[in-house]
Amino acid sequence: MVELCLTLLCPPALEEKLLDLLLMSPEAAVFTSAPVAAHGLAFGRLSASEQVLGRAKATQVQVLLAEADKAALLQAVQTQFAGAGLRYWLTPIAEAGAIA
Repeated sequence: MVELCLTLLCPPALEEKLLDLLLMSPEAAVFTSAPVAAHGLAFGRLSASEQVLGRAKATQVQVLLAEADKAALLQAVQTQFAGAGLRYWLTPIAEAGAIA
């Protein structure tokens, strides 16, 4: 049962590596990814235009998962991306399903 949404922010340079990890993780059965503008955090050095605009390019990944799978997935991400500056947060899912 889907109970949580794990949101991850990563630098675009790490996007493919993160998506590969999630594709190989049985805990991450359903996830999405999209380019976003991250405000208030920086992944390494900001370009001159990012400094002026006050935002950094990032990739946002959202993973739907069960509470029981949370620890294993977070451990896998933390192990593979230690020191990479990824940010994450978890939010509860009130309801999820498919529209047939």
